[in-house]
Amino acid sequence: MVRVRERARRVAGRIEARTPADRDRAVDGLRALALLAVPAGHWLLGGFTVGDGGALHNASPLSAFGFFAPVSWVLQMLGIFFLVGGYASVRSYERRAGGTGAWLRQRLARLGRPVLGVTAVWAVLAPVLHTLGVPSTTLRTGATLVIQPLWFVGVYTAITALTPLCVRAARRAGVWAAAPLLGAVAAVDLLRYGPWADAVPGWLGALNILPGWLFAYQLGAAWGLGRAGRRHAWGLAVGGAVLFAVLLLVFGYPASMVGVPGEARTNSHPPSLLVLALAAAQSGAAMLLRDRLGRALRRPALWAPVVVINLCAMTILCWHQTAMLAAAVPASFAGAVPGLTTAPDTLGWVAARLAWLPVLACLLALIARWARVFETPWTSRVRVPVRAAAGVAGVGFAVWALGWA
Repeated sequence: MVRVRERARRVAGRIEARTPADRDRAVDGLRALALLAVPAGHWLLGGFTVGDGGALHNASPLSAFGFFAPVSWVLQMLGIFFLVGGYASVRSYERRAGGTGAWLRQRLARLGRPVLGVTAVWAVLAPVLHTLGVPSTTLRTGATLVIQPLWFVGVYTAITALTPLCVRAARRAGVWAAAPLLGAVAAVDLLRYGPWADAVPGWLGALNILPGWLFAYQLGAAWGLGRAGRRHAWGLAVGGAVLFAVLLLVFGYPASMVGVPGEARTNSHPPSLLVLALAAAQSGAAMLLRDRLGRALRRPALWAPVVVINLCAMTILCWHQTAMLAAAVPASFAGAVPGLTTAPDTLGWVAARLAWLPVLACLLALIARWARVFETPWTSRVRVPVRAAAGVAGVGFAVWALGWA
């Protein structure tokens, strides 16, 4: 144990020595926190049941435990992720050496490679698992879980492409540039949930996808350009919290920030005004706590894990569901394994799933050691036919998975 501690201390020291003096540690810390909330949320708020032939089916403890909804308020940190994404993108855009096109290509390639990697690997893995006796229903359940988090990458890609426009808007209006986005989402929600809701087509909610997630990114752009001060931060924190409470208590928005099986309304897909209220409150709090967090991360022991998490950001996002499946699929052959294959409808399941979290984290770390190769730029050794084959396999798997999502 002493040797492990000493080795960890040396690694932390090396990371500290390589960190540029002007690195914004607080923003990196916020990104790491938002990243960790993704697997934590999916592992805590998602479960399985075992059907005929040992097949796995998706289930959620939110269906049985309404009091779990506040947990989703804490774990739904995509607002923070888009906030720091806008901040970092604007800072990078302002420092770009080439043109806007070259900058965009570089940013989008960093997002695309890990997605291509996970979908291509699963395109090969799915038929292999089927040959080994894994039921088709389990594979469809797994494919749905693997593909679901990747919607985020598509939305984030589109928003990243809008960075030049976000910069111009932030320079002109500061944090107020995000206000029209809030208004657009409010207008769509009014149409979807007002007295005339029965006459509104179901696809109308999709209009919230872009402004809903662009809202926090635009706030981050203003923050990155120095157009968001403490007064603005307090306004976002307090105003967002008040709006959140009013929407819940007066207008009857669903309490859970994620979808609940059997519920007619959902806050996240597409984002509702409640999501933006939470994002505003979180963004204001993040701005207010920035200096304090930055000072705390001056400690090498705290800073080192933040660096590691940020280096594996897309790997964590793309592969955390695979880590859960790596535990659940073998367990399905053993029958009822508490916290993995038993129905998530008892407090015993909650306790068992909490006990499984370190195991799932270790599985993700093991997968990440190999899968992180997809985050690094392709070299000349990866030939065009190999890239094309990976692309076809990945698209094929995505189409198959989306057919069951």
